[in-house]
Amino acid sequence: MELASKYNPAEVEEKWYEYWNRHRLFSSKPDSREPYTVVIPPPNVTGVLHMGHMLNNTIQDILVRRARMEGKNACWVPGTDHASIATEAKVVNRLASQGIKKTDLSREDFLKHAWEWTDEHGGIILQQLRKLGASCDWERTAFTMDEKRSESVLKVFVDLYNKGLIYRGVRMVNWDPKALTALSDEEVIFKEEHSKLFYLRYKIEGEDGYAVVATTRPETIMGDTAMCINPNDPKNQHLKGKKVIVPLVNRVIPVIEDDYVDIEFGTGCLKVTPAHDVNDYMLGEKYNLPSIDIFNDNGTLSEAAGLYVGQDRFDVRKQIEKDLEAAGLLEKVEAYTNKVGYSERTNVVIEPKLSMQWFLKMEHMAQIALEPVMNDDIKFYPPKYKNTYRHWMENIKDWCISRQLWWGHRIPAYFLPEGGYVVAVTEEEALKKAQEKTGNPALTMADLRQDEDCLDTWFSSWLWPISLFDGINNPGNEEIKYYYPTSDLVTGPDIIFFWVARMIMAGYEYEGKMPFKNVYFTGIVRDKIGRKMSKSLGNSPDPLDLIAQYGADGVRMGMMLAAPAGNDILFDESLCEQGRNFNNKIWNAFRLIKGWEIDETASVPEASQKAIHWFESKQNEVAAEVADLFGKYRLSEALMAVYKLFWDEFSSWYLEMIKPAYGQPISRSVYSTTLCFFDNLLKLLHPFMPFITEELWQQMYEREEGESIMVQYFKLDTYVDVPYVRQFEVAKEVIANIRSIRLQKNIAQKEELELQILGANPVAEFTAVIKKMANLSELTSVETKAEGAASFMVGTTEFAVPLENMIDVEAEIARMEAELKHKEGFLQGVMKKLSNEKFVNNAPAAVLDLERKKQADAESIIASLKESIAALRKQ
Repeated sequence: MELASKYNPAEVEEKWYEYWNRHRLFSSKPDSREPYTVVIPPPNVTGVLHMGHMLNNTIQDILVRRARMEGKNACWVPGTDHASIATEAKVVNRLASQGIKKTDLSREDFLKHAWEWTDEHGGIILQQLRKLGASCDWERTAFTMDEKRSESVLKVFVDLYNKGLIYRGVRMVNWDPKALTALSDEEVIFKEEHSKLFYLRYKIEGEDGYAVVATTRPETIMGDTAMCINPNDPKNQHLKGKKVIVPLVNRVIPVIEDDYVDIEFGTGCLKVTPAHDVNDYMLGEKYNLPSIDIFNDNGTLSEAAGLYVGQDRFDVRKQIEKDLEAAGLLEKVEAYTNKVGYSERTNVVIEPKLSMQWFLKMEHMAQIALEPVMNDDIKFYPPKYKNTYRHWMENIKDWCISRQLWWGHRIPAYFLPEGGYVVAVTEEEALKKAQEKTGNPALTMADLRQDEDCLDTWFSSWLWPISLFDGINNPGNEEIKYYYPTSDLVTGPDIIFFWVARMIMAGYEYEGKMPFKNVYFTGIVRDKIGRKMSKSLGNSPDPLDLIAQYGADGVRMGMMLAAPAGNDILFDESLCEQGRNFNNKIWNAFRLIKGWEIDETASVPEASQKAIHWFESKQNEVAAEVADLFGKYRLSEALMAVYKLFWDEFSSWYLEMIKPAYGQPISRSVYSTTLCFFDNLLKLLHPFMPFITEELWQQMYEREEGESIMVQYFKLDTYVDVPYVRQFEVAKEVIANIRSIRLQKNIAQKEELELQILGANPVAEFTAVIKKMANLSELTSVETKAEGAASFMVGTTEFAVPLENMIDVEAEIARMEAELKHKEGFLQGVMKKLSNEKFVNNAPAAVLDLERKKQADAESIIASLKESIAALRKQ
């Protein structure tokens, strides 16, 4: 097959991906090999590929492909998440554009639209991952709301309810007024905001004076049912036992006392609104205060507020400031910076709200999931995230698992006609339980009403490593026994609580062991000036455009060069260009080798023998280093090690050492060994750059249909001739110095030079190599170097290149005199500083030492230049 002159990723990538799929090379079934299992962090069914997905899935693919080549049975399970809030919002928006409101539809009709949306968009991101080269077992593709996963979720809910770990009750929750649903604490993002602190006057009942309260939320005063002071606060002792009147509302409320109040904040007086603040709610419970819910679900004021009914909460804040001012009840307003909670999904300010919800008790879950991480049974990379994990586990709150949505797993609780409820996986079971509970065998399904709410999306994805292998529905089945626990989880630290911690909880609760052995936390992809990549900032390239421009291998390499574990990635498109250039380098190296004419009988030159012995050790040394780096999940460094091995050692040194003279053939033995080395390099590179490595591996020899580099077992010899490799580094330095002299003195490569070694020769072993690479006629050991020779040091040995008849003496003298003049001017400046008493007396010792070193270096160079000029003038 004729090799194209340039590598064209577009031609190669589709061809090989289709080939891998056709031969089911990604497919995995339990067998006698060691399993290596990875489950994909399921992207939202609404999603399209973004830079974060690119990074995450590139890392997963690198790990999976390497495991395959280590002889493991690699299984990478793909799938998507139904993403309750995000998907429902998309469906609602699409219906709105057609003039349809969600409230006009029945649940069944709405769900038809939601499934249509899912069928239309659900596969997009998984199709896009194929472009990246993701080697997922597509036959195993799962969805968090498919039949198996849905059944698993309902069974787990019922099981946890029966264990007394799930309960229903009115609690203060985070309410999203846009999505109209409760959220868990983890779905609230706190942002720092510049707002206002309002000082309001509460008239003391029966007196002329006022108690002043500082608040950031004057719009909630309609829900005030008490004022609280700290009993130890000297400035508010006069308020003990009194009552005050809520401004504008004119409700009389008691002054209560509690140590909770911060004496230093504001005036030391706290307004207590039990229905709209989590801490006020606790005070309300403690002191049996009434609770007035003044907000509708959408963030407007309710009838219970009595004032501003139907107006939006933020409009009311602006209006109430004016009204309080007009009534003389606003003492002052100050600028204030505070943290405000926002819904992670809809980006609106959340509202603390009393609401009837379902909760999962977390104390037991935290207990079983903390120790394995702290003991490194489950290893975090980087380990700094262990502290984050521990802090959350030790301060955990019960998980609000119900959502006021229709798209999702409907809560399997059924309300009875005369109060109470039963919990069951199926309607048949629910009816049976209801008949038993009520003692009424005549009850029918029509008498029961299923809870309208859905479960939090994370309540399905926390089962992911178990439910993908059907471990809930069929405990102990062949696949769960073989593939579980999974090997590596690759995810972002932003979902350490949402997902990682909860999967660990579910793993120990339902399988009695960890869900994965290692967690690799990726960083956040940022642009080159450090901003998080986002659509709104317009600083995020489309990954598919990058692949079209640089090829998937180029983009994968660009991502990985910038991706140390756990640290943010400063992504720069020039890294993808570097990746593309490396592809071209690999391609051209292969074309060079394949272009040589082979002589079956030619002997192996000495330089080639030395090169082969050296490169064999060098590749083994780097392969061992790469294995060690993979073990530490330092994939970026592993890629860099292979990159340098190929670019620097193989291309720049090895190929140059064995390359036959122009028009001459190469010996069969050297050619075959070189192809063997190239094969090893392709295998080292394959996990990072799957497409070009497959293309060239297939081009090396005739291959059978179905053969692929990706399933070749790969392990290099561990033997490294360390002294030989180190000695060769010295030889490389000698060659580099001779090349520098050629460059400086403008001596053509075709001109043969002589090399003089003063004293013992440290590179005698590599004479043949040095002669070839530096084009030398001979290497000689001498007592004194030739007059006017250019010399250099390598270690403690001086080398010299005689230059008689090699250079234009006058031009060289002119060059050196110009350099001498520059150095003398530089020295003058240094001496001026050192003769300045004020500078010498006041400058730090380190600065003085540096200036004196500059003086000594300049004097040495000047002396050397003068000596060289004098020597040249004698010629």
